[in-house]
Amino acid sequence: MAVLALATALQLPAQTLPLSGHARASVITCGAGNDFYTTFGHSAIRITDTSVGLDMVYNYGTFDFDTPHFYWKFAQGRLDYCLSRTEFDRFMYVYAGEQRAVWEQPLNMSEQEVNNLYVLLEQNYLPEYRYYRYDFFRDNCATRVRDMVEAALGHDGADLSGSEEGQMTYRQYLHRAMRDTLEWWAVGIDILLGLPADHRCTAAEAMFHPLVMMEEYALAERKESRQPVVNGSIRHLQDMRPPLKRSFPPLAAFALALAALAALTVWGGRRGWRLAWLDRTLYIVAGLIGLFLLFMWFGTDHYCTKWNYNLLWASPLLLLIAIRLERSPRWALWLQTGMLVAYMIIAGVNHTFALLPIALLLLIRLWAGRSEGKNKSRKA
Repeated sequence: MAVLALATALQLPAQTLPLSGHARASVITCGAGNDFYTTFGHSAIRITDTSVGLDMVYNYGTFDFDTPHFYWKFAQGRLDYCLSRTEFDRFMYVYAGEQRAVWEQPLNMSEQEVNNLYVLLEQNYLPEYRYYRYDFFRDNCATRVRDMVEAALGHDGADLSGSEEGQMTYRQYLHRAMRDTLEWWAVGIDILLGLPADHRCTAAEAMFHPLVMMEEYALAERKESRQPVVNGSIRHLQDMRPPLKRSFPPLAAFALALAALAALTVWGGRRGWRLAWLDRTLYIVAGLIGLFLLFMWFGTDHYCTKWNYNLLWASPLLLLIAIRLERSPRWALWLQTGMLVAYMIIAGVNHTFALLPIALLLLIRLWAGRSEGKNKSRKA
């Protein structure tokens, strides 16, 4: 009766209810894929009821490539994702084809709680409710699963106090997933993300990452009954992907570039060269990156790209300096110097070292270029 009352309140089609006492609910976790957008894995919910032949997967990670202006909306943070549902066998067929691992964690739920979860999912699947505004950290395929499970469990929800709460930031969770083989992608993400990515996550917030959510549920207990939230784990598929090749470390690549261009600076200084081509190239590239970061801050709805401290080295001020070079106002040189030093301090605190050689190179060229220009003027 409680289920039917909830269905009526949510305007759920009556023919989908009720489930029998054989119904079960599980959290499905899919491992990383070889495409970048699959790097962090995926989460979904499985509802089964053998008495009525029901075996469905509810997936909050669906989007439509045919959406008008798809890439522009994605760049602006205005792309809607939606809840889809599919048969479990079809869901597994896709991941078997991608050779990705799949785990299932049966939820330790009563008959009423399973029905509550089913009702909530079916209500979310109604056309007027299935779409939502995607946010990578705060509202994604994993956080939606977390929230649906918590809503179904009610006051006896998951106690996550036994986890490593507050020890890692959003950025560090991403770095952990991209370690060794996707380091260049990690640099790109570090450039895009602002200070919100350095927020230390609570256990619930860390569950934005599907594989972390699986780890959290494996340790979690119910708040009141102290029963485990999940009844073990079932591995349906092994990770059979060919191993990715380890990339050349970005920090090493940028350090080599710094060493080479610093040597060129010293060599050219002894011969009276004015390396204007080098300075203009560096300043224009960094300045254009800065303009893009300003767009990501003020021109989009992305929460995680605001307050981006990379603007301290990728500064649009460098475009002015690229035009004027040694004739640049002294205040501009000192301001940019202070910004570069501030960036290096912040990057050191946040352990984002890969771009430090670039910031140091810009700092060297700012003052070496001014000195070269003055020496050339004296000779003239």
